[in-house]
Amino acid sequence: MIKLIGAAIIILVTTWAGFEAAKHLALRPKQLRQIKLALQSLEAEIMYGQTPLQDAARKLSKLVPMPLSLFFESFSGLLSSGNTTVKQAWEESLQRVWGLLALKQGEFEILVQFGETLGRHDRHHQQKQILLTLTHLEREEAEAIDRQLKYEKMMKSLGFLSGLLLTLLLL
Repeated sequence: MIKLIGAAIIILVTTWAGFEAAKHLALRPKQLRQIKLALQSLEAEIMYGQTPLQDAARKLSKLVPMPLSLFFESFSGLLSSGNTTVKQAWEESLQRVWGLLALKQGEFEILVQFGETLGRHDRHHQQKQILLTLTHLEREEAEAIDRQLKYEKMMKSLGFLSGLLLTLLLL
């Protein structure tokens, strides 16, 4: 009886781990889309609303879902403090929320590179930088969707099957 309960627990835990891995694969394209929408909103605020960067970031923090809202809230707060440059505020905010995101190092590099140009140029050049960043993020999103389609179902199955194998080996 105890062996059966142990076997059930092992199978449940490994199945749960497989579903968590699959969830991580599904979260990445979703978060990339959210970042792209946030950058498009930032572009609109800069180009058409002529909103200062810290105010635009504050507005975005109220519009985007977690954990991106934390990022823009932190960015706006750091800019308001006046103790840092735009580049430093962007990068520090990004590092604060990075552990909460399902993104990869490539996306981090793209966003850091964008932060280096943020606030350093006129509105039209800034718009070009946003469009360039969006292009890079679209490429990453396409790769993330491809990975999700290839591996999401496999992760779920692998979690269950590895639990079953482990149970058989232990019994």
